[in-house]
Amino acid sequence: MARRPMMAANWKMNKLVREAEEYMARLLPRVEDSAEEVDVGVFAPFTCLKEVARMAETSRVIAGAQNFYPEDSGAYTGEVSAPMLKDVGAEAVIVGHSERRELFCETDGLVARKTARAIDSGLLPVVCVGETKEERDAGEMWDKVSGQVREVLERLGDISGGELVFAYEPIWAIGTGDVASPEDAQDAIGRIRELIAGIKGREAADAVRILYGGSIKPDNIEDIMAQPDVDGGLVGGASLEVDSFVALVEAAR
Repeated sequence: MARRPMMAANWKMNKLVREAEEYMARLLPRVEDSAEEVDVGVFAPFTCLKEVARMAETSRVIAGAQNFYPEDSGAYTGEVSAPMLKDVGAEAVIVGHSERRELFCETDGLVARKTARAIDSGLLPVVCVGETKEERDAGEMWDKVSGQVREVLERLGDISGGELVFAYEPIWAIGTGDVASPEDAQDAIGRIRELIAGIKGREAADAVRILYGGSIKPDNIEDIMAQPDVDGGLVGGASLEVDSFVALVEAAR
């Protein structure tokens, strides 16, 4: 089954509003043609999100947030809800990034709640899963990743697959310069797809897009994208500069 590729820029805690405006002004004309064939997403900090969404509104580029809380309102000081994200123009949201899990103690259960709430709200969740180096070295990679995926899937009802994106991000490869080999990426992502098939059926599994993330760069993206189950990338550091992110989008195309 042909799945539409996706290349997603995760700016993390970077860029002021002025810098976001300058970035988008340079990015949009350069990905206009590619965005007819590739979903291009820019996942910005909350402070930049409204401006990113405004500038992307007349393009095919998707404005996304990096996090949210699964309640719509209430006494949750410092949090942002799905309706708030939609109110400023967001169409997608990253859920359960390893930095949220590792630094801010987000559990598999909370990530599953967030995923379900995003879908119910009409936001496209990009759900991150992955293992640490210690877990990989101990042979526990699949126990960790399958548990994360299973928790999400068991929280959801019937899905067609198009409303959900997973991103396999081995934690040991995020921001370290290390990168999983294309074969490692295919092995993990292929297993995730088979797990989805076992829980939600083959049709849904064939429709769910699964991205790779972890030190993706223009010089390694082609080999990663050549793998049959890899549908794109969730890009951190290499997305902060327009030139390198455009090169990744063109490779996905």
